[in-house]
Amino acid sequence: MKDNIVVSKSFAFSVSIVRMYQSLIAEKREFTLSKQLLRSGTSIGANIEEAVGGVSKKEFTVKMAIAYKEARETKYWLRLLYATDYLTNDQFTPILANCEELLKILYSIINTSRN
Repeated sequence: MKDNIVVSKSFAFSVSIVRMYQSLIAEKREFTLSKQLLRSGTSIGANIEEAVGGVSKKEFTVKMAIAYKEARETKYWLRLLYATDYLTNDQFTPILANCEELLKILYSIINTSRN
């Protein structure tokens, strides 16, 4: 079976979000914003998995659209955590780039599946 790039990238992103969450609660004692980040950041991959396992094209498109919205929300929490000095530039820059890459991939998938 051919590797599904959005599935593998979203899973790797979820792993990095979980690790960031663990760091935020252990080192920064930040529990509220980091929980929001954890929820939205791991939801991206979960919705992609549901889309891939969907029974119809409409269900696929809806779940991918939800994953896209969760990625937008995740980008917001990342920016907020960075702006409030919970994340360093070294922590923020690569994970933001990964989030933006997922957004581009998801946007393309949604547009293609709607046509």
